[in-house]
Amino acid sequence: MISTHDLEQLAEIELQKEEEEEEQGSSRGYPLAPSSGNACQDMSHPYYDVARHGILQVTGDDRYGRKLIIFSSCCMPPSHQLNHHRLLEYLKYTLDQYVESDYTVVYFHYGLRSSNKPSLRWLREAYREFDRKYKKNLKALYVVHPTNFIRIIWNIFKPLISHKFGKKLTYVNYLAELREHLNYDQLIIPPAVLRHDEELRAAQKGGPPPPVKIPPPRPPLPTQQFGVSLQYIREKNNGALIPPVICQTVSYLKRKGLKTEGIFRRSARVQLIKDIQKLYNQGKPVSFEQYSDVHVPAVILKTFLRELPEPLLTFTLYDQIQDFTKVESSLRASRCKRIVESLPEHNFIVVKYLICFLHMVSQESISNKMSSSNLACVFGVNLVWPPKGTISLGALAPLNIFTELLIEHYHTIFNSRCPPQQFSDMAV
Repeated sequence: MISTHDLEQLAEIELQKEEEEEEQGSSRGYPLAPSSGNACQDMSHPYYDVARHGILQVTGDDRYGRKLIIFSSCCMPPSHQLNHHRLLEYLKYTLDQYVESDYTVVYFHYGLRSSNKPSLRWLREAYREFDRKYKKNLKALYVVHPTNFIRIIWNIFKPLISHKFGKKLTYVNYLAELREHLNYDQLIIPPAVLRHDEELRAAQKGGPPPPVKIPPPRPPLPTQQFGVSLQYIREKNNGALIPPVICQTVSYLKRKGLKTEGIFRRSARVQLIKDIQKLYNQGKPVSFEQYSDVHVPAVILKTFLRELPEPLLTFTLYDQIQDFTKVESSLRASRCKRIVESLPEHNFIVVKYLICFLHMVSQESISNKMSSSNLACVFGVNLVWPPKGTISLGALAPLNIFTELLIEHYHTIFNSRCPPQQFSDMAV
């Protein structure tokens, strides 16, 4: 049984993936704000602070004469610029004017990002706030340009959603499909959504593209740090046991980030992370002081782990970790210790160094809100993954429990296998 917590974690991972793919795609750089003509200009509006963004539009009717209400994610500003409690009140204020009659909702998903999405707690609150009078007369909900994130969120809310309400949902992959159900010309569609739809359709024209001839991979630079093995990094860095990226990010975060609330949960600009990776790979110095943001080295550390050709805990141990929850709770720490001690020596040293640091972070959880459990949710998927395919929903729980034990019982699990003196000096 997949827990809600695991689904929430997977939703966050999927949203981050979508953001990274979008950053690399041709839609990068398009403004997501609505044109001023579509947003409320009446400063006397009781919810002008929310309405001015043009997130919600009421326009025309569908083919069955039902009022059409449009919600555009791309019009939502960053969360720190929008009071989500006010947003909920504004939604109810608007819907109250129409819910006594049948109505239809179109939700444009494109443009939802980590920076502007409401919390899942807010979504639950919103679902509870919209009681029967709102749900009864909602006759259709069209989700346009759905992604894996949307499908995961739907699974999270399935226990709360009636079968009858679930039948009202329709996924719409392309805007043209809306013509079957709505008076398309009456829709207010943000320019960013139109451009995104054009890109999706262009990618589909002519069927699947011809197979691309992939050139043989170029040998890594002697200074390469990302995307190469621990052994390669050690050989090219005078036998250093701890990769420079791990050493430098951990060192900085120990000094600057231990008490930072939400450390490792925030993101950073994709292009900035790529620029820093490039500096590392070219053997150029990196100074995190210049970025004045502890979340930058935190993201760099996670990125380094994620881009290793083989995970730090190795492919070999993946199945053992997946079977870990079959062990009786009282015996899990000792089982965890045996699994870790079976690692190759170099992997063991790096894992011990990293977990020692994460244990330090967890000790400051009163300030940073990052308990061993929260850290496990962030780092579990970056420490081990299957040799083929991606981590499934069912694989998250044992992975997170294993990682949490590593962090929580650091001194017990890592006390017997003694690393070389070089590492002992660094870990102090």
